[in-house]
Amino acid sequence: MSWTFREGELGHADVRALLSHHVAEMNAGSPPSSCHVLAADALGHPAIRFFSVRDEREALLGVGALKTLDPTHGEVKSMRTALGALGRGVGTAMLVRLIAVARASGISRLSLETGNAPLFAAANHLYQREGFVHCGGFSDYEPSDFTLFYTRDI
Repeated sequence: MSWTFREGELGHADVRALLSHHVAEMNAGSPPSSCHVLAADALGHPAIRFFSVRDEREALLGVGALKTLDPTHGEVKSMRTALGALGRGVGTAMLVRLIAVARASGISRLSLETGNAPLFAAANHLYQREGFVHCGGFSDYEPSDFTLFYTRDI
C-alpha cells in the first residue's frame, strides 16, 4: 500500500465530485436540522485544513478535514471514502493522519459530530475503535435525537 496524503486539493474535479456525493448523501439521510455537512467551498475556510489521500496511480481514495475550534480543540470534518475504496482502511488511515496533524498543531482534544442512523454505522464503529467516546454537544451544535457527539484526548 503506497498512499499519499495531500493538503488542499479542494479544486480538483475528483475531490469535488466525491464531496458533492457526500453532501447529497448526508442531506438525503439526515434531518435538515441535524445535517451539518460542509460543501467544498465551505471547506476552504481558514480554520479548516482539508486533506485527500491517493493511491500509487493517483486515484482518489478519500478525504477528511480538521477544523480548529480553539488553540487546543479541533473537530474532525467531512470524512469520506471513495466508493471504489471502501473496506480498504482508508477511513482509518485518514483519521490517523488527522490526529497526527492536530497533535503537531498543538491540539490536545478532537471532537466530531455524526448521525446515529444505519448510514453512519461504519463511521461510528471507526470512531469508537479509534478511542473516541460519546460526549455532549460542542461548538455551535445542538443535541438532537439523530446526532451523536464524540471526543478524544490526543
